[in-house]
Amino acid sequence: MLGSILESTAADMGWTRELDQARLVTEWDEFVGSPTAEHTTVVGFKDGILQIQCDSTAWATELRRLRAEMLTRVLEEYPDTGIRDLRFLAPGAPSWRHGPRSVQGRGPRDTYG
Repeated sequence: MLGSILESTAADMGWTRELDQARLVTEWDEFVGSPTAEHTTVVGFKDGILQIQCDSTAWATELRRLRAEMLTRVLEEYPDTGIRDLRFLAPGAPSWRHGPRSVQGRGPRDTYG
């Protein structure tokens, strides 16, 4: 009874997308399995794209290969998330744009030539 009232209220308030997205994030370990979950983290949702950070380029490449299968499962198991695609992010190169002597933008480039 209480569950149906909460579902009805969530639908009336337009919260179904956010609730389904939150459910996917909390159930990520179960959805992808423990081995994959150890190497991935859900970063967020942007413009209908679920962004997943991988801890290595190898994991990102392998999961990109399985993207269609995973997207199909997401759409079946979490239909109200509004997800249209998955993006697997590989770890980036280290950023040199930090520290006390860094400047915003491209910085002073006229000293090289």
